[in-house]
Amino acid sequence: MSAHSGTKAILAALFANLAIAVAKFVAWAFSGSSSMLAEGVHSLADSSNQGLLLLGGKKAKRAASKEHPFGYGRERYIYSFLVAIVLFSLGGVFALYEGYHKISDPHPLEHWYWPVGVLVFGIIAECFSFRTAIQEANAVRGDQSWTEFVRHAKAPELPVILLEDLGALVGLVLALGGVGMALLTGDGVWDGVGTLCIGVLLVVIAIVLAVETKSLLLGESAGAGDLDKIRDAMVDGETVTGIIHMRTLHLGPEELLVAAKVAVEHDDTAAEIARAIDEAETRIRTAVPTARVIYLEPDLYRPAATP
Repeated sequence: MSAHSGTKAILAALFANLAIAVAKFVAWAFSGSSSMLAEGVHSLADSSNQGLLLLGGKKAKRAASKEHPFGYGRERYIYSFLVAIVLFSLGGVFALYEGYHKISDPHPLEHWYWPVGVLVFGIIAECFSFRTAIQEANAVRGDQSWTEFVRHAKAPELPVILLEDLGALVGLVLALGGVGMALLTGDGVWDGVGTLCIGVLLVVIAIVLAVETKSLLLGESAGAGDLDKIRDAMVDGETVTGIIHMRTLHLGPEELLVAAKVAVEHDDTAAEIARAIDEAETRIRTAVPTARVIYLEPDLYRPAATP
């Protein structure tokens, strides 16, 4: 995923959520709807999350230092993990609390046209934001299914935005359902039920984001396709005759570390081996441009040395 495409999706979601948050809080102030309050906090949490993603992207661009010789690419993973925490605590838990409070002490909605109008506006605005995220994701996900894309993407921003926008749309529909039932029945408990459903939805999305981002923080290898390309590019069949073992690790979404012990012939000269390794590194970077840090160690092939 290019930085440009990720930033475009983040900014689209940020502007949409800020506008929707203001509208929801205004509607809550006039109607007293707990669904609107929960949705307002939800949109505020989403806006904070997009700010965190932008901040993480900026910090990740810092040059490598003595303390961090491999750079700061994982800042993007850290801030994406913070997004999951904010969504869980500020969005999900608050909505669960507010829903329980409204069910315990229901009261009828006032000025019903405020929440209904804002929810319809919110659905339209979120559809535009979600559409932008889908377009940006389609440009990079290839033939992966949406589930595979969210699970295996090395750049966290688009999966985060996709899940946030999906959650926002479903949450708006749940809020509209809760408000609608409260108006039809005259029972404010339905507004609280809608709020509880929003809380459960946000907690589930936050947990999914936390699990996927945790895997990135721990360190993931290159994808299967890139691993095949690296193996094919590494061996020239002449000086580098095979791979004894290889490890890869994402230092960031667009930076891959490749470390391998390669097999060479026992009668190759040091100059021949050095030249072959330099050529192998060039082939690897051509095949997989994100493979920026490469360490190749020549050795004689011994079957027992293979793990």
